[in-house]
Amino acid sequence: MNVNKILSFLLLLPFLASCTSKYKIEGTSSVNSLDGKMLYLKSLNDGEWVKLDSAEVVHGLFSMKGKIDSVQMVTLYMDSESIMPIVLENGKITVTISNSELKAVGTPLNAALYEFIGKRNQLEESISELEQEETRMVMDGGNLEEIHSQLMVKGDSLMNEMNQYIKKFISTNYENVLGPSVFMMLCSSLPYPVMTPQIDDIIKDAPYSFKSNKLVREFLSKAKENMKLIEEHQRLEQNTSTDK
Repeated sequence: MNVNKILSFLLLLPFLASCTSKYKIEGTSSVNSLDGKMLYLKSLNDGEWVKLDSAEVVHGLFSMKGKIDSVQMVTLYMDSESIMPIVLENGKITVTISNSELKAVGTPLNAALYEFIGKRNQLEESISELEQEETRMVMDGGNLEEIHSQLMVKGDSLMNEMNQYIKKFISTNYENVLGPSVFMMLCSSLPYPVMTPQIDDIIKDAPYSFKSNKLVREFLSKAKENMKLIEEHQRLEQNTSTDK
């Protein structure tokens, strides 16, 4: 073999090794029903959930490790029950499962994901508490209409804050797995694929790499089809009402 070719190959070895990342998951669970159960890491592939790794929970502890060719978003399952999302990336990932908390930290993308989830949950909780606040204020003798109007403004402000926070997080992570994954989490809350003002706002500044993501591309295609059907239905209703 030519010496120059050998040297070239040796120089490539560190690069080739860097293409494969090693992950290690160290998990703790204080949920008694999980003890003795098998947990699975699953990845969505062409509409099917594929098992990537598994571990048994023993005395509240479980661990997994393996190699991945690229960073990917996966979901931790117990049987067919989804528990939590995890980013499989190079490094040690510490997972905590309790009745009050689900968290994965220790690596950059997991830390960012669960910081986002925590902040979003706080905003959602603040919005849901407005109804209880309204009841308390009325019981204290306040005017219902004034209270309702006041809390509507507060609710709109919180909702706008949450929408802007979600958009900023997705746009910051357009180029990695977090952007498309959180976008699809947002879209999954809709009854069916449709273009909302919030989705339009996220998509308008998105780079091609984000819009060409398979799941994002499929959602947008279906959402645009549905929008055309809705518009056609509205035109038919208007024509029918005009004829009457």
